Amino acid sequence: MSTQKALYLLQAKGQFAVRERDIQEPSSGEVLVEIHATALNPIEWKIQAFGLFITEYPIVLGVDAAGIVKKLGAGVTDVSVGDKVLFQGKFNTRYSTFQQYTVAPAELVAKVPSNLTLDQASAIPAAVATASLGLYSHNEADGIALTAPWEEGGRGKYTGEPILIIGGSSAVGQQAIQFAKLSGFSPIITTGSLHNEAYLKSLGATHVIDRSTPLSTLPAVVKEITSNPIKVAYDAISESETQNAAYDVLAPGGRLVIVLPGAVDKVKITPEKEISPVAGSPHAPGKHEIGRNLYANLTGLLESGAIKPNNIEVLSGGLAGIPEGVERLKKGVSALKLVVHPQETV
Repeated sequence: MSTQKALYLLQAKGQFAVRERDIQEPSSGEVLVEIHATALNPIEWKIQAFGLFITEYPIVLGVDAAGIVKKLGAGVTDVSVGDKVLFQGKFNTRYSTFQQYTVAPAELVAKVPSNLTLDQASAIPAAVATASLGLYSHNEADGIALTAPWEEGGRGKYTGEPILIIGGSSAVGQQAIQFAKLSGFSPIITTGSLHNEAYLKSLGATHVIDRSTPLSTLPAVVKEITSNPIKVAYDAISESETQNAAYDVLAPGGRLVIVLPGAVDKVKITPEKEISPVAGSPHAPGKHEIGRNLYANLTGLLESGAIKPNNIEVLSGGLAGIPEGVERLKKGVSALKLVVHPQETV
């Protein structure tokens, strides 16, 4: 078989459509993966609605996937044909995941442990990368350079230090909570819907602030929880209001991770507080080393249960089910990732 089905975004702010395309060959250091599950992310509806980031169309989107290795490029030794793997793609048709087959760098795939399904595994890559790179990247452009829990002395290093995570119910927020727990932070304070409180606490949150609480009161609410200064905050939502609230909570010397462009009011920005945007991809410039280390340790973290996958819902229709899922994401989905099976595409 030399062709496959792929879901194209046909033009800027346009429609999605399933089309045939060639199955690409893996280059040196790459693997060809038969995609059995790909997960949706909010960025995909924003790309479709606003024409963000993409300059050439038609294009295949999708960055979260899990599947089975079908072919090895030259020099690949740590992965074998038949291995079940998870990986993060790029917004580039050769490496994207809204298709039945794609290629990926072998050093940026992780074997799926037996305690996870491929559906669960597909929901992990982008959220895990965004959470961990924001906290642990030493790149000067982004990340706050904490010691990662897979590094020597990293597990539990920040015991007794509080952390604030805005948007704990989001896919990235859930992973940020789990990494905060691995790093020893306590208390782990997050915002979220109270119907998700028990779930967020099962991931490691110690306190859940109702997301309907006025953000202007967030500093006072946090002070009721802990009198210790908040030196680390992670805003997994990163709208203007949430960024400003998180910045207000930070103590002097604090660092705020954001996942969207900076929107903190310029009049309040001070050199005493650092704002760090995160490029949540191991493919991004300057992220290769930390991405490789993350993927080298990811299977073990998942197998031990130290990092758990997001809750998922599988959509019907294969790739043709993605447009409906994109519309759902546009309206808002809480504590859940939507997954499709490309091989079921008619």
